[in-house]
Amino acid sequence: MKKIYIIILLLAFTFGTNAAVGDGRNGDGAIKIIRFYPNPATSVINFEFKNISEPYSIQIYNFLGKKVYSQLVTSNKITIPVDNFYRGLYIYQLKDAFGNTEESGKFQVVR
Repeated sequence: MKKIYIIILLLAFTFGTNAAVGDGRNGDGAIKIIRFYPNPATSVINFEFKNISEPYSIQIYNFLGKKVYSQLVTSNKITIPVDNFYRGLYIYQLKDAFGNTEESGKFQVVR
């Protein structure tokens, strides 16, 4: 009986974790960020978007949670200079006009 509870807990944790992570898609099923490159970045990082029809902004945070960059997304491709960023991991968030996070991820800056 104990084994059954353990198996059920493991399955619930596994499926619950996968559902929480998501697949990078928003509510209408379209992926907003197609790709970002190069990763790791040395001087710039490029983001390519798909289906940008409403106002979005991209915000970049250092690994301590401090916002280090923000830009409105007005085209299908933007280039962000990372010359002033320290070496390390950074989190990007694509936010809609209401401040809701549509997508997020991480990239690395090396020198």
